[in-house]
Amino acid sequence: MSQTFEYPQGPVDNLVRWAAEADPEGIAVRTVDGDLTFGELDARVDAGAAALQDGIIEPGEVVALASPLDPAFVTAFHAVVRAGGVVAPLNPFMREGELRHLLADTGARVAILTPSLMAQLDSLRDELPALRAVLVLGPVDGEGESFEELVARCRGERPAPRASFARDEVACIQFTSGTTGAPKAARLTHRNLMANAAHVSSRHEVTSTSVVFNFLPKYHLLHMNSALRGRATQALYTDPDRIVASVAAANAHRATHYYTIPMRLARLAAAPELFTLRFTTVQVIASGGSALPLHVADKLAAQFEVPVVQGYGLAETSSLTHSGGPSAHRHGTVGPLVPDTECRIVDLDTGAVAGPGERGEVQVRGPQVMAGYVNVPEGAQEFTSDGWLPTGDVGRVDEDGFLFLVDRIKDVFKCDNFLVSPSEIENVLAGRPEVRDCLVVDVADEFSGAVAAALVMLMPRPDLPDKVQEIVDAVNSQLPYYKHLRHVEVVPLIPRGPMGKPDRKQARALLTERMRG
Repeated sequence: MSQTFEYPQGPVDNLVRWAAEADPEGIAVRTVDGDLTFGELDARVDAGAAALQDGIIEPGEVVALASPLDPAFVTAFHAVVRAGGVVAPLNPFMREGELRHLLADTGARVAILTPSLMAQLDSLRDELPALRAVLVLGPVDGEGESFEELVARCRGERPAPRASFARDEVACIQFTSGTTGAPKAARLTHRNLMANAAHVSSRHEVTSTSVVFNFLPKYHLLHMNSALRGRATQALYTDPDRIVASVAAANAHRATHYYTIPMRLARLAAAPELFTLRFTTVQVIASGGSALPLHVADKLAAQFEVPVVQGYGLAETSSLTHSGGPSAHRHGTVGPLVPDTECRIVDLDTGAVAGPGERGEVQVRGPQVMAGYVNVPEGAQEFTSDGWLPTGDVGRVDEDGFLFLVDRIKDVFKCDNFLVSPSEIENVLAGRPEVRDCLVVDVADEFSGAVAAALVMLMPRPDLPDKVQEIVDAVNSQLPYYKHLRHVEVVPLIPRGPMGKPDRKQARALLTERMRG
């Protein structure tokens, strides 16, 4: 690691302890229900850890944790770690089949779940013999024990100190999104999470004077731990349907950083009220989770006169390897490398390392890269022989080290033996004023192997359904023939997952069915 970049040491729950020692009365989390100070948060983490150590978990055991965007997640996550456990954050919006798979895959001994997931779990308990105890995160309706009540009962208690600590111990099991297959479980160490917290707080310039406006469906470790590292206030905004109102809410909180997902930024950019909106204190808009269309970034940057930045990373990288920031951003990129991290581009066919500007697979290594996967099949290769993590993404790096992403390797296809990126076509299609949202996929073709097809969500104008072919012709006129859209279906909504990531598998199935019909 770099001698000039400072990394926090020790277990990741130290982020809470240090913030409380430095500024006990500082506001850690702000919601409509009130404020939580760093001192109060640390006391809750202590109480939660003491309760968990009292016969609920043993050191090294896995605790599954699912929560929407709520301060209880911060308490529970760091309480499990402080108690010596390993946290497996789960998506609170998952369905029964996925819940079964993820709990079984981690071998979780304890689960802390929302009431809705508790209801789903009832029918699965016989299939999860390793699961010993379940706590409810939120109000208890009927059977079950509340995690918050445990914390309240143990208020003032401190957990037993760790007998020993190694920074390469696993602190967290983070699941991949599963958009290109079944979710995999990445083992993240304390060192990984501490490095990520330091990288993000530094690159995004998150400090004790910052107010981080968190407009996400659920907590992400990136935002939680970087704010703790910088001792910033996190203002949680939890109404997904009031996107325009989020601007006024950010102003009311005097937010300096506005974090959300591309789907919500796209809806903000398309709102008729956009040109009446202004940020008063926000210094940067940051997007993550999936690609943000260029025209959306352009429109928002012009309207709000602040940088609109993206980052790049995976569950396997804790999560960032590249990121823009208030002082480090470039149009169309996901930013430069964060400190002590390496990136190379490898030719998809030959495996040779590509030069500046050449396309290939993105491979990375650095202090935030996982220790490995859980339950790796025998003979599977997580890393290259020289220690690089293959990401499965196609990209290019310019001469200044800024990364441009092209697409997922599994999404890129060949038409007439030419390589085609669906994302590149989407950028052109989404740039049309008539298009509200879109998704491009490949569909099989008897002669070309595969061709591009799209689902399109139009703006709410009655004349537009009759102009679809005009829109397609205009898009195709800007693309080489092998990237032309061959089929387009107008739909009321683009299929996406809970975090806004496009569901290309569902889109491909729908388009194939419509084309056959």
